[in-house]
Amino acid sequence: MRILVTGGAGFIGANFVHHCVREHPDDEVVVLDALTYAGDLASLAPVRDVVEVVEGDVADAALVDGLVAGSDAVVHFAAESHNDNSLADPWPFVHTNLVGTYVLLEAVRRHGVRLHHVSTDEVFGELPLDSPDRFDEHTAYDPSSPYSATKAGSDLLVRAWVRSFGVRATLSNCSNNYGPYQHVEKFVPRQVTEILLGRRPRLYGTGEHVRDWIHVEDHVAAVRLVLDRGEQGRTYMVGADGERTNRHVVETLLRLAGRDPDDYDRVPDRPGHDLRYAIDATRLRETLGWRPRYDDVEAGLAATLAWYREHEEWWRPHKEATEARYRALGR
Repeated sequence: MRILVTGGAGFIGANFVHHCVREHPDDEVVVLDALTYAGDLASLAPVRDVVEVVEGDVADAALVDGLVAGSDAVVHFAAESHNDNSLADPWPFVHTNLVGTYVLLEAVRRHGVRLHHVSTDEVFGELPLDSPDRFDEHTAYDPSSPYSATKAGSDLLVRAWVRSFGVRATLSNCSNNYGPYQHVEKFVPRQVTEILLGRRPRLYGTGEHVRDWIHVEDHVAAVRLVLDRGEQGRTYMVGADGERTNRHVVETLLRLAGRDPDDYDRVPDRPGHDLRYAIDATRLRETLGWRPRYDDVEAGLAATLAWYREHEEWWRPHKEATEARYRALGR
């Protein structure tokens, strides 16, 4: 296939590109990325000689139309995705996540191209800490931030274009990713890089918020499986049964690095911080046979810590500017 990957220089998108090149070497992969602060060509350096990269905005209708017309499938990762940034300035999230998805939907509709839309479990809001409930494909949407609200809107646009216009699309909602090439503004790499620099990590509030952690390599393998074999119009939940509190993750990373597990600071919680996410991936497992490779979160965190230790040249250029933004927010 000739696959157009929007947001392919970002964290999950770049890992998907690596997966396609490694596991499907006959594919032609084209990346469309605006190369904002969160998109980094260095993330594609190992595959740059076999991947075409186009710098541009997913909301640029003329550019997107030409790229979609020459593709067999589109995998849509492009999104603004940081909750703190969405609270400070929601407009980029509306532009990319809503307008960009609309532009892409119209292009795949015109050209009859297969689409897979990648989303998040944050569209469902939060779950109680003391509940066995998990999000599934039938959970009602209840987003808490401008980020999750715009992702919820993009999901609903895709569903409407499937139902109203017969667009050939699938969707997936995934839990919290971690792994190589994740920007240092995000929770796990921020803690990892603070530890590697000999500094004390920072934890929002009590640290008792629960996330369902999944290694990015497991996520992108699931996305490719849905692209190849998923039922048109279906939504697939992607999760690896990795529920851990944020506090547990920080303490585990400190322990893996040989530090005192209590060697961290608490900072004020952010507004609208969801208590718990948890994914029920039964449909993905039973209908498509997906299984996570990293079913042990601690082993996945150890591998992630090792990757950041070995790739300081990748994350170091972004680190201090990121921390300056957090200091301005008091976090």
